[in-house]
Amino acid sequence: MTRRTERIGNVIQRELSTFILRELNDPRLGFFTISTVDTTPDLSQATIAVSVMGDEAARSETIEALNEFAPRMRSHLGKRLHTRTVPKLTFTLDRNLDHGFRIDSLLRDIERGENPAAKDDE
Repeated sequence: MTRRTERIGNVIQRELSTFILRELNDPRLGFFTISTVDTTPDLSQATIAVSVMGDEAARSETIEALNEFAPRMRSHLGKRLHTRTVPKLTFTLDRNLDHGFRIDSLLRDIERGENPAAKDDE
């Protein structure tokens, strides 16, 4: 990732966060956070990783709703970005939060003297 694409990714993240808070009111949108924005070097695509709290149904509904609103968000970005092209937005689920919770759970089990592998076999 170049410095330029990193800067533009940060701007996209800020702008989308503000836009979603102020403009989108959809019951399918759960509690989520935009984790990262990765843009291609030619700025034709931006992949937005989103951490969603809740069960799998809530996660898939949130990602589906965000992808449906993507053209509207792209239009908003077109007015805010000072670039020749505005990237096509694709939202994906960021599972890093799940991994962190799993590691935390395993560490707590070890601290209590339990065998975490035995739980996985159950």
